[in-house]
Amino acid sequence: MSVNQSLKPITAAVNKKGHVTIGGCDLIELADKYGTPLYVIDEDTIRGVCRDYKEAFRDYPNIKMMYASKALCTSAIARILDEEGFGFDTVSAGEIYTIYKSGVDMSKVLFNGNNKTKTEIELALKLKVGRFSVDNFYEAELLNKIAVEQGVKIDILLRLTPGIECHTHEYIQTGQIDSKFGFDLSQVDKIVTLIKNEYINLTLKGVHAHIGSQIFELKSFEDEVEILIKEIKRINEQFGLNLDEMNIGGGLGVKYTEKDCPPDVKDFACAVANAMKKNSVDITTIYIEPGRSIISTSGVTIYTAGSSKEVKLDGITKRYVAVDGGMADNPRPSMYQAEYCADVVNKIHEAKTEKVTIAGRYCESGDILINEIELPHIEAGDVICVYNTGAYNYSMASNYNRVEKSAMVLVKSAQSDIIVDRESLDDLIAHDCIPSRLRK
Repeated sequence: MSVNQSLKPITAAVNKKGHVTIGGCDLIELADKYGTPLYVIDEDTIRGVCRDYKEAFRDYPNIKMMYASKALCTSAIARILDEEGFGFDTVSAGEIYTIYKSGVDMSKVLFNGNNKTKTEIELALKLKVGRFSVDNFYEAELLNKIAVEQGVKIDILLRLTPGIECHTHEYIQTGQIDSKFGFDLSQVDKIVTLIKNEYINLTLKGVHAHIGSQIFELKSFEDEVEILIKEIKRINEQFGLNLDEMNIGGGLGVKYTEKDCPPDVKDFACAVANAMKKNSVDITTIYIEPGRSIISTSGVTIYTAGSSKEVKLDGITKRYVAVDGGMADNPRPSMYQAEYCADVVNKIHEAKTEKVTIAGRYCESGDILINEIELPHIEAGDVICVYNTGAYNYSMASNYNRVEKSAMVLVKSAQSDIIVDRESLDDLIAHDCIPSRLRK
């Protein structure tokens, strides 16, 4: 079984105290040492899933792994992925700069995104990013203009929308025709003509697509590969080009709850390989951009329980237990009804005697982390561990209600290290300014 099919980090265990441990670290001790809410990232799980991917694709030397940095981007995470031989898909100056400062070879970096600014493009060029994925006509014109001004040639891919609607939440579909991303297939000839005849500082190397996130249907990826290969063949024949790079994005799903059955990474690799064989074309480089499936399972978030409330609805009692975090450190449940599993860290051997709703501390009725989960009876001070929070939790976190962002620790071999400091109250106001006319 691949790591992406696990519900918990591969090092998850229970110690003699009856406490949950990750990476050999007691989560109660981590809560005492670092406070809560706390993001905990298991290094062995990250490296394990990286190696699952490399093993699954080891017979395909033209495959290049690119970590989708938007899932979780910190300096330590970038260093680990670089050590595992991955490149990086980035979508902002912040991600590019983080990866650059982590010591990564920037030729392994792709700059993606649907509205890159002039400042971001100039930074990417300055730091010698290896590829740009061009998303639209405006960007192509702007990118060429900057390239001319700087006297450089830029290697690019064209971001296409292949018209595939995969079975996932509509907010994380990206490959359908009605999408803010990329050129639809009817626009390809126009942009290729512009690149060939006018935007001569752009060197077109291939095409790029991303059909969505948290995808369980391998047929979606097979269809994507087939469409992209046909488009590459058509462009090469019609325009006399030699495009030989194809980026199929990422999107492979992970197991958030017991009912989830994501494909094995090996099955994903076979699906891609079979689609390539059926639609043969001379492609020297195929990029794959896993993000969630690399980092999600490695992460857990621990909270401390506080207040509770019981309400009666149609004769049925519903119990809410509030924790010291919520939608600001994990907005996914409130954004698109994401589901999670959890344990009470200090009551792991106790019977799950009640159904409770884990609520956040923020001033929104929709701030619910988990709706009606069976757990042991929770009391104030208990520590709750929510699993599979490595992806799109910290990276989407906010300071809503003017609350400080949580710390993050990396665990391995019973050692814990801070990789993101907890924000302080002074951090919160560090960029505030009071005009002179308002000063006392």
